[in-house]
Amino acid sequence: MMLSVSFEDEPLVVEFSDWLRSHGGPHGSTLRGCGYLRDLTSSEVRWGGRKMPECTVWAGALNHADIPALLTKVAEFAWLEPDTVQLFLMDQGDICFQVWMIRDGVLAQYAPMEPRE
Repeated sequence: MMLSVSFEDEPLVVEFSDWLRSHGGPHGSTLRGCGYLRDLTSSEVRWGGRKMPECTVWAGALNHADIPALLTKVAEFAWLEPDTVQLFLMDQGDICFQVWMIRDGVLAQYAPMEPRE
């Protein structure tokens, strides 16, 4: 999973990551936590090239996450700039990321629109 947000919304990503550590486990399971997110764009992390990324991207390999609960949690946050929220989600066995964005206050999937598209 990767999550890109505005710089102003970074504290909410930290809060979401903390939620993943204590919730977000498999639906119906007594297990708690499925992982957490790490900032891939901090000053300690370099991408290819000489420039630093001019965006905020957080990522984590989540273990058996409750995807519906995860999506609900992302939608519930009071993002300061909701139009900048981009969630890239690849579930177990998927071959590509689903892209989710918030538009008009609603979290919706934008790609792929069909399985195996």
